[in-house]
Amino acid sequence: MLGASVVRTLRFPVPHTLLFPVSCRTSAVVCSPALSSLQLLAPWKCCVRRLQLCSALFAGHNKWSKVRHIKGPKDEARAKMFLKFNMMIRIAVKEGGPNPDFNANLAQIMEVCRSKNMPKASVDNAIKSAEKAKAASQMVYEARGPGGCLLLIEILTDNLNRTRHEMKFLLSKNGAALSEGVRHGFTRKGVVTSLAKTLSLERALELAIEAGAEDVQETEDEEEQPLLKFICDIVELKNVRTALESEGMSIVSSGVECIPRNMSSLNEEQLNVAASLLEALQNCPDVVRVWDNIQASS
Repeated sequence: MLGASVVRTLRFPVPHTLLFPVSCRTSAVVCSPALSSLQLLAPWKCCVRRLQLCSALFAGHNKWSKVRHIKGPKDEARAKMFLKFNMMIRIAVKEGGPNPDFNANLAQIMEVCRSKNMPKASVDNAIKSAEKAKAASQMVYEARGPGGCLLLIEILTDNLNRTRHEMKFLLSKNGAALSEGVRHGFTRKGVVTSLAKTLSLERALELAIEAGAEDVQETEDEEEQPLLKFICDIVELKNVRTALESEGMSIVSSGVECIPRNMSSLNEEQLNVAASLLEALQNCPDVVRVWDNIQASS
C-alpha cells in the first residue's frame, strides 16, 4: 500500500510523502499541479477503518510486499534509493526552506535517510544542491494498472512534455494507463511507522488506542523486516508519535501518506506484472515515489 508510500526499493511509508501530494487536467494526461506536498489531495476525506486488524488483508499485503521488492545488486538498489531521497529533499527544500527546524517535511525525510544509513554528508550536500537547483515542476499522475489497481505517481521534472510522453509509454508497455479519478481512491493521513519486533497484533491495537491512532496495519520494508504503521489524523501525527515513543516503540519514520480507501486483490500473474510496472517506474529518473492499493488475493 503507500505508496506507496514507495517504489520497490523505497517503501516510504509514502506512499505513500511526501508529504505528499488538486488537479489540473489536459486531454493527454491526468496530473496534479506543483502544490505544496502537504496540500496535495487536500480535499479528500474518508473514514479509515477504526482500529481493525484484518489478518486476510495483512497476509495479502505481505505477500505483495515480497513480490514487489525485486532483489537486485545491493549497491545498485542503494544508489537508486539515495537518488529518490535526493529528489524528496529537493521538493521539501523548495516548499519549506533548507532548515529542518522550521521545515517539518524536510526533517521527516532526513529521519528516513538516517534510518536507511544514507551518509550525513550526502544529505547535507543534497540540501545545499536543492537550494541552487533550477526550477522544476512537481506533479502527480493518476493511473490504473493490472487488475484495475490504482496508482499515484509523484514526479519531479524540468521538462513536463518529455516526462508526460515517457510516462504514457512506460505505463502502456507495462499493462497500465493514465486514468482520471484515481486520486479519489486514496486519502491523506498521518502515518507513524515503527519496528514490529515481537509485538503481537493485540498489543499493537492497544497501543494504537492509547496513542490516539485510528488504525494500525502490518507491512514490511524492502528487506522483509516487519513493521507497524499507525494511521492517524494529520493534525494528530506529532502526538501519536510522541505517545508511541513513550511506550518504547522504535520509530522508523513519520509523515503524511496516501492511504488507499479500498484494496485491489491481484492474482499471482497480475502481481508479477504489477511488480514489473513498479520496477519500471522506479527506474524512471523523474519518478519520486508511487502509492498503490495492491494486495495479493487470498
